[in-house]
Amino acid sequence: MDYKALAQQILTNIGGKENIVKAWHCATRLRFNLKAVDQADTDAINNLDGVITVVQSAGQYQVVIGNSVAKVYDALADLAGLANEDAQAAPVEEAGEKQSIVNRFIGFISGIFTPFLGALAGAGILKGLLALVVALNWLSANSGAYQIWYAAGDAIFYFLPIFLAFTAAKQLHVNQFVSVSLGAALLYPTLVSVMAKSATLHFFGIPVVPTTYTSTVIPILLAVWVLSYLEPLFDKLFPESVRNIFTPLLSLIVMVPLTMMVVGPIGGAISNALANGMMAVYNFLPIGAGLIMGAFWQVFVIFGVHWTFVPLMMNNIAKMGYDPLLPILSAAVLSQAGAALGVFLKSKDAKMKALAGSSVITAFFGITEPTIYGVTLKLKRPFYCAVAGGAVGGAIAGAFEVHASSFTLPSLLALPTYLGQGFVGELIGLAVAFVGAAVLTYFFGVTNEVPEAKVTTTETGADTVMAPVEGTIIPLTSVKDEVFASEAMGKGLAIVPTNGEVKSPVTGTVSAVYPTGHAIGLTADNGAEILIHIGIDTVQLNGKYFETLVKQNAHVKQGDVLTKFDAAKIKAAGYDTTVMVIITNTNSYAAVEPTEATEAQGNWLLKLQPKSAATTKEGATA
Repeated sequence: MDYKALAQQILTNIGGKENIVKAWHCATRLRFNLKAVDQADTDAINNLDGVITVVQSAGQYQVVIGNSVAKVYDALADLAGLANEDAQAAPVEEAGEKQSIVNRFIGFISGIFTPFLGALAGAGILKGLLALVVALNWLSANSGAYQIWYAAGDAIFYFLPIFLAFTAAKQLHVNQFVSVSLGAALLYPTLVSVMAKSATLHFFGIPVVPTTYTSTVIPILLAVWVLSYLEPLFDKLFPESVRNIFTPLLSLIVMVPLTMMVVGPIGGAISNALANGMMAVYNFLPIGAGLIMGAFWQVFVIFGVHWTFVPLMMNNIAKMGYDPLLPILSAAVLSQAGAALGVFLKSKDAKMKALAGSSVITAFFGITEPTIYGVTLKLKRPFYCAVAGGAVGGAIAGAFEVHASSFTLPSLLALPTYLGQGFVGELIGLAVAFVGAAVLTYFFGVTNEVPEAKVTTTETGADTVMAPVEGTIIPLTSVKDEVFASEAMGKGLAIVPTNGEVKSPVTGTVSAVYPTGHAIGLTADNGAEILIHIGIDTVQLNGKYFETLVKQNAHVKQGDVLTKFDAAKIKAAGYDTTVMVIITNTNSYAAVEPTEATEAQGNWLLKLQPKSAATTKEGATA
């Protein structure tokens, strides 16, 4: 995969760098806060090779890539200058659309845990594996190797308030190092030792409630939130020349005792209430809790609300030493793997079969987005089968009251963390979820599979694409845009226009109309997919000097006027007006042959040679 080309296509279709307020990535998705979501061409992004799907959730524009997301993001950061400009520091409120409180909260929680979720999951698995080797008598808990490895696995949990302080400060746009110092003060060895003995300290006569903050979540988040209101007030007290010193000084003087006397105990009370409330619901009917969470966990993932459960589960482990939900969620994850296996075994579509096969493996490791968006949800019925399998498997895990001793991603790798109470029940639940979803999908889930569309060709051979605009024809490789010139988006030709009227080069359907008017996508009746791009970087004109005359999904005839543009004014504004005509599904053809003419005057521009003259749109072959 050409990561740079894919990143450029995504960047272009989300409206360019100027439309990005904030950009980051998680394990499988590029995540954006956009100024104007309507400037993004979702259909075009969905059709890119390398993109699984686009999801709009929790106020975020999410492009699901899969396991290669980090490499695509690195390329995107280079192209958009995200590595040099702190795009992630821009406040969400600057986005063009005001977000609801719920979406802002979910986005906040996501932004806090996403940066170190992989490290957190890996450390949790390490702790589970150590518990397993001790239980099997392969290693003594008193050995040096165990103690060193246990420190490696437990450190991120023990010092969790420090990690949370850093990421929360970034989300709330306060001094990250002051926030980390605040978190570190809560874990200072002398204070931890005193608090662990339930001894009461006094701050100028005011008693400090003895509380231990190791491995906690809510107290530090509440403390950084309070700091986000105090820091701007402190900034106003000092001139800019000394603000960088005295604002942190005053922040630490005020916030550390305030947190230990007021904010921390309030956070601790909230933590206890949440833990007790969740356990009350769970204890009332464990089977029901397992049934509901096993069935709907992946639905929560689709809508992005699963992030709200992460601090609750970690809080359970901090307060009670275990969590009952994580084993249930593993059944939901394994059911998606089972459904993907059912598709792999039953599907006759080569592309779907390959995608489903790889999705089984990624789901085993807890990464289900490629499975959901690429396979089960795409075909719909396999997703329903996975919901059923997850519900039954989760109910079994709930009935056996399985507990997780450490936080990690729900997956097969998490099994060592479920050792102890009900472990056999967990194995049964996972097996039922996986096998049940696979069997249901095989027999009932792949009945309406949609085959990959192929290109219809004429009996005589090539199809023709007419010139959409009059002017001088030049090679696509000579245009002053490396993405088009590299033919990463497909083969074609370019025209230096002599008029501003763009006509349809084929008879077909308008598949994409860009709000800025600078580009239009067509799908010919014979299957050819064509992009007409007017000018270079003209998206920055935001529609100025363009007039689009057709709507998306409209059916047009060859020669119908699609759009008009004022070439003179576009040139005066400093932009190249070259019109690119690109066959975006070039791989569907044996060859894309350019005309030998040098002028476009109503003549043909490109000839598309089919791979097989007998190929039909329904996919039948000779």
